Amino acid sequence: MDKPWLARYPEGVPDTINPDQYTSLVELFEQSISKFADQPGFENMGTVMTFRKLEERSRAFAAYLQNELKLKKGERVALMMPNLLQYPIALFGVLRAGLIAVNVNPLYTARELEHQLNDADVSAIVIVSNFAKTLQEVVDNTPVKHVILTSLGQMLPRAKGTLVDFVVKYVKKLVPKYHLPGAISMRLAIRKGRKLQYVKPFISGEDIAFLQYTGGTTGVAKGAVLTHRNMVANVLQCKAIYGPVLREGKENVVTALPLYHVFALTVNCLLFMELGGRNLLITNPKDIPGFVKEIMKFPFTAITGVNTLFNALVNNEDFREVDFSHLKLAVGGGMSVHRSVAQGWKETTGVNLLEGYGLTECAPLVSAYPYDLTEYNASIGLPVPSTDIRIVDENGNDVGYDGEGELLVKGPQVMQGYWLREKATKEVINQDGWLSTGDIVQFDDQGFLHLVDRKKDMILVSGFNVYPNEVEDVVSGHEKVLEVAAIGEPNEKSGEIVKIFVVKSDPTLTKEELLSHCRECLTGYKVPKLIEFRDDLPKTNVGKILRRELKAENDALIEKNAHMEKSA
Repeated sequence: MDKPWLARYPEGVPDTINPDQYTSLVELFEQSISKFADQPGFENMGTVMTFRKLEERSRAFAAYLQNELKLKKGERVALMMPNLLQYPIALFGVLRAGLIAVNVNPLYTARELEHQLNDADVSAIVIVSNFAKTLQEVVDNTPVKHVILTSLGQMLPRAKGTLVDFVVKYVKKLVPKYHLPGAISMRLAIRKGRKLQYVKPFISGEDIAFLQYTGGTTGVAKGAVLTHRNMVANVLQCKAIYGPVLREGKENVVTALPLYHVFALTVNCLLFMELGGRNLLITNPKDIPGFVKEIMKFPFTAITGVNTLFNALVNNEDFREVDFSHLKLAVGGGMSVHRSVAQGWKETTGVNLLEGYGLTECAPLVSAYPYDLTEYNASIGLPVPSTDIRIVDENGNDVGYDGEGELLVKGPQVMQGYWLREKATKEVINQDGWLSTGDIVQFDDQGFLHLVDRKKDMILVSGFNVYPNEVEDVVSGHEKVLEVAAIGEPNEKSGEIVKIFVVKSDPTLTKEELLSHCRECLTGYKVPKLIEFRDDLPKTNVGKILRRELKAENDALIEKNAHMEKSA
């Protein structure tokens, strides 16, 4: 199949990558550790951990898992923590022991946590004490046999760590009381592991590295089976597309997205591990003033995030005082980057915000802006090397590169399937290995791929397709709008009408003012018919606005009002 986008690749970007360059993530880790041993690898709360220290601690942790807990190759270990030094230690300890890492969102409810631990048949969990109460509520209903506990300050120097833990527990009261008999401290586990022999297991590219669970915003969360080869491939695809501007052993990356999220896991943790980069781990990126103070002291060359994070930063006065002279790579993913945010970012930092597109099932990167992009073009860039794509209509027929339709993806980064869900796997991956993304895309006349919208989020107004992304992009362009989400509301005449939920950046904004702005930029049927102002919008822990939560809430309100009218 022709790949017209290859002609647009900038100098230095290869057409293909070799997914077997490393036999596994463990080999990638070992080579990087050897090459960059005494360079800083991870930094958190002012404490730096070199790659050598990471190697020693992760090896000890792997030895503990193998010998003390008797975990066998292929067993699952859950990691439930925000960005801390403990995360890379636990992660690489798990992988080096031949085990499968199961990333868990620390903000999960007890119900969500119980589902994931049972679905993945997890044998052990590494968890920060702030969320231990949630685990306590469900642990007896799960296969978990071993609980390894840590705290926010446990890997910091003793005096500082003690102070951090005291403030978190007794001043901020962020650690609810819990009771987990038999749990062991992660620090003690590492200490014990230093005295035990680590035996490196045989790990091939086809062995599973992660069960990476989808967000679960539609139906039950499912575990995407990502092998070592899937992950290695995507790391090398990221390196191919961004590598020409990155130097080995010289990069400093800001990691505000949680490492349990597949975007940060691959792009920040694994890519910059391969490059010997220094990762600044931000534990609480929602604290924008605290976040800005952290990066003021860090000469960062790269940063990743989601649209809402970049939006919050460009709207922060202190952020404008940050030194951007070292910055050369800023990547947005997880949700569409709005034009107003991209423009605000460029004006503030002098660097383009490069949008990447991906999904958990692809480890995650599928396409990305090329590094040489001179100005924002509202696209999701070009398919990354060694990636094939097709665009198909509702019947699965190719519409070519001139048409609009659902994006199908094929490449070494595509998951093996959903964990223990054969039917669900067959629904998204066909016999030829093509993954249905559920996203509507089209190419522009310059060869860039554009995300029109999520297939399931599409609003149908009188037979016309309205894509929430387009409406949101226009609304967010109004200077008095901070955030926006668009949904479809049922309507007797047109099937659906467009409703928007708006957070103001200026309290003087009126509905009439906003509607006037929309009428100037959108054709009639796309103009919102309903506007609801809110103080905030529901988001995932990585800052992705939950349209479906707004829609479910809105639909429930409509049903309630209809019932009340009927009763009256």
